[in-house]
Amino acid sequence: MKVLRDNASLIVRLACGDQSLVCLFALPPVIRSPPRALHCTALDPPKVHDMRLVQAVLILSALLAFLVDAAATPSEDRKRNNGNAREKERRLEPRARKPSPRPRQEKVKRDEEEGMDKYFHEPGGSELGNHYDSRYHHGIQEYADRKDTQLHMVRAYVTFCNENRLETWLAHGTLLGWWWNGKMLPWDWDIDTQVSGSTLAYMAKHHNYTHYDYVSKDDPPVERTYLLDVNPASIERERGNGNNIIDARWIDTRNGLYIDITGLSETHPDDQPGVWSCKNYHRYHTADLYPMRETMYEGIIAKVPYAYDRILTQEYEENALVLADYEGHRWDPVVKMWLQKPEEELAEERKEKEAKEKEEEARKAE
Repeated sequence: MKVLRDNASLIVRLACGDQSLVCLFALPPVIRSPPRALHCTALDPPKVHDMRLVQAVLILSALLAFLVDAAATPSEDRKRNNGNAREKERRLEPRARKPSPRPRQEKVKRDEEEGMDKYFHEPGGSELGNHYDSRYHHGIQEYADRKDTQLHMVRAYVTFCNENRLETWLAHGTLLGWWWNGKMLPWDWDIDTQVSGSTLAYMAKHHNYTHYDYVSKDDPPVERTYLLDVNPASIERERGNGNNIIDARWIDTRNGLYIDITGLSETHPDDQPGVWSCKNYHRYHTADLYPMRETMYEGIIAKVPYAYDRILTQEYEENALVLADYEGHRWDPVVKMWLQKPEEELAEERKEKEAKEKEEEARKAE
């Protein structure tokens, strides 16, 4: 038997004894339909008693050849139907919750093992020494000089951010000082601000190592230069080994005092959506941060988080919002200012504190 096939027909030449037949079959478009005989011609005159057998063998042989050929080369309809069936089965399968991607986990682990070099350095030597950048440090400032430095430093920073449309807001102790009277806490050497992770990346790309010449609106005006320095490790949004939890700094180039700038990012948006965190494990919900509130801080327009009261009580507890005697200062509700206590009163408090510490040590020794 010899089979010839095209897209529309099947021609079968069959030799059966002394019979030689040629049959033409129409091919159905879908494999489910059997072939249909259109024409059958005998090349040699057939014997009558053999015709039925020959026809049966011919039809079965042609059908078998067609099925084998169709199975080897499926039609486009069959391919499409099979594909639809597989897609349907896939859709019916139960979908597991997509795991939280951890693309940085191996890198963070390596950082913890090998250690990333610390980028910002402080002179140290004392608690106060840790609030200066080593590159510009020339000694610890006096109380009045420090307050003047911080006042113009925060005004320059917020002005720079507003000019360049960089959203930043007050954080930590700086936010607490704003809550009391819209000013810095006089005993606080830290000025803390936050930005989003995207703003931090934009700072690094477009404004890193900017030297900003500031001129105040005072009479006479105050002129100073500040440096925006973005930590190269700021691209890593996990804590790593803890050497670089500060993402950027705004530094007074005269003396090295600075503002800390930390970025907040959704580090695990799949399993903790709407949770923003910094490298120092402070976490906030989107509804606590946004929309930001515009306010006045040290005489300029600044921003604070939307739920500032909840943020402050979570970080400092409610006592921080009512305690009116702290760190050598007393809150005056009349002038709404934290006033430094007289030196005589401070000396007396130090003596009382030392006496209590000695009593406590003696009690432990018994």
